[in-house]
Amino acid sequence: MNSVFVVEDSRTDAELISLSLQKAGFSVSLVGSGEEAEQKLQNLKPNLILLDVILPGQSGFELCRKLKANPATQNIPIVICSTKGTDVDKTWGRMGGADDYLTKPLNPTELIDTVKRWIR
Repeated sequence: MNSVFVVEDSRTDAELISLSLQKAGFSVSLVGSGEEAEQKLQNLKPNLILLDVILPGQSGFELCRKLKANPATQNIPIVICSTKGTDVDKTWGRMGGADDYLTKPLNPTELIDTVKRWIR
């Protein structure tokens, strides 16, 4: 079963994302901060990472750069999911190594289609 690692500090958003992904047949792991994500990713190798931008501590942009610079995680697709949806935000995401960018509120169909496109 393909696994998705969700880094999201909003409990509501995390639950909605998790439910949508599980209904589509994905295994889901959830964490609420970049620091927690870095710790868990030392032992976990998901097929894809969904990453919020606004997180406690380091930002999602910062975490994305770290993950893409790390040989152990650099090949895992990262999709940023954020309320920050300006062209500048999307450019920052791409510059940091994000493979895709979704703007909240998330459309469940678009979320699943995006995840499936990157997990192939």
